[in-house]
This record gives sequence, structure tokens and C-alpha cells, in this order.
Amino acid sequence: MKKFLALCFLNFAVLFLIAGCTPNLNSSSNDANIIVASKGFTEQDVLAELLAQQIEATTNLKVSRRTLGGSFVCHNAITAGQIDAYIEYTGTALTAILKEKPINGSKEVYEKIKQTYARQFNLEVMPNLGFENTFAMIIRGEDAKRNNIQTLSQASQYTPQWRAGFGYEFVEREDGFPGLAKTYNLRFAKPPQIMDLGLIYRALIQKQVDVVAGNSTDGQIARLGLVVLKDDKQYFPPYETVPIVRQETLKKYPELRKAIASLAGKISADEMQQLNYLVEGELRDIKDVVREFLKLKGLGSSQG
Repeated sequence: MKKFLALCFLNFAVLFLIAGCTPNLNSSSNDANIIVASKGFTEQDVLAELLAQQIEATTNLKVSRRTLGGSFVCHNAITAGQIDAYIEYTGTALTAILKEKPINGSKEVYEKIKQTYARQFNLEVMPNLGFENTFAMIIRGEDAKRNNIQTLSQASQYTPQWRAGFGYEFVEREDGFPGLAKTYNLRFAKPPQIMDLGLIYRALIQKQVDVVAGNSTDGQIARLGLVVLKDDKQYFPPYETVPIVRQETLKKYPELRKAIASLAGKISADEMQQLNYLVEGELRDIKDVVREFLKLKGLGSSQG
């Protein structure tokens, strides 16, 4: 069944790209110099807009925004020359794209993917934006308080009575659930439910599931009073946020490198969580949220 689902997913991803049915977040790509893509969830949409606005504010380049469907789709699109840039997470690049075993050490992971991406794909891995967004195993605050659960090791004694809800990638990835389950001896009463990432917190709050795999910078964690379980055995590799850009595009537009590099180290994990909350919790427009953040950081605003 897993192989069948994986095959269906990959076939859908290919058809998704071929059909050209990726919705545009802004202007048409016909008159754009640069195409920036998002993986299709809130944080990625924010980061793609951040990249686009900074490029537009500091160069004369026109940027088109596109929403794609995840790490594999974005990687295939950029290597095929269909997009020019997107934001990736170093641990994802290492394990999901390069199929390497998870390793610890932010510098080691960054250098590994930087060298390999340049050699194998002609892609530039730019300096990180300043924060890490790791996988996060999340439970309801009331459950954490009642059972005094703070770590994944402590949670393992309760998982046989719990129901889990995970996204497709987390179930299948080398750095996802299979390895995590072995490391912490996590066993559930039923196989984890495969869920859309946009539904996991609703399912958790409504007690349809008892633990979900989210992201550490998700804006809803604090808003809903949820608890992130500490990865006390340091299973997950680093997941620093880095812009991935086609080397050919950087050569064609030299000013692009400076524009993107100006974002390095400018966003903390707390700031990213707040940006996500403004979009998800307060239903603010992404363009406005990004424009205000860039102004706050003294990085300028969009010309559009």
C-alpha cells in the first residue's frame, strides 16, 4: 500500500507540473525575470513573498510567485529550469533530496548540501535566513500537563493509547516517522493517519488524534496552547532555512545574489512563528505582513 501511495503521489506531482496548473500568487510569469516558488503552506508562502519583495525592492527585476506541492516538486521544477528559486530546509535537502542519512551539526549539513547541490544540480545554496524549522511532535497542552510529559522519551509510554496524525512526507521520509519510531520505540494503537498539513491542528484540538507532526515555527502552536515534545535524543537533523537558486539565473542577473544575501540571518524562529500567526491566526494578507516586516528590519518594501 505504501508503494502504491508513493507511486500515486509522484504521478500526481509530475502531472501537476506538466499540466502547468500551479496557481500564481501574483503577476504572470510571462513578463517576469525571476520565478520564486513556495511549497504551498503558510510559512513557505511568507518566505517566498519575502524573497520576491526583497528582490523587487533592491533590483529592477520582476518576480512571479508560484505555489507548488512540496520538496520533491520544487526540486524537480528548479532542476528543470521551470522556477529560479525557492526556500528549502537543510535537513530536508540532506535526507529527502540527497537521500543521505541524517547527521547532526548545522555547519556540516550546510556544507554537504552546498557542495553537492552545486556539483549535481548546478544550484546555489545561499546563506541561511537565521532560523531553523524542525519537525515537531506536538500534543495538547492539557495532556502534557496532566501526565507531566515534556519529552519524546516520556511520551513513548503513552503512545500505545494514542492516535497519530502525520503528513505524507513525514511518514515516508528517511528523517521522518520510521526512524523516529525506532529511536524512541513509538508504537500506536493504529497506524498513523495520513492527513493534510492544514488539518492536523484542528484534528488535534477536536481530539480526533492525540499527537501530530508539525513544524516548530507553526503559528498555531502558541495560539492553541499546544506543547512541542523535546527531541531529547536529538534524532532530527538541523533544518535551517536556505534559499536555493539556479546558478544560471545568478549569472544572468548578478544583482540577484546581493538581494538574496541581504536576507541572511534576518529572521529568528520567534519572528517566523509570529509571521505565521499573523497570517493564520489574524488572517492578515501575506503581502502586507511581509512588507511590514521588511520595513521593520530596514530592508525596504516592495515596489509593486
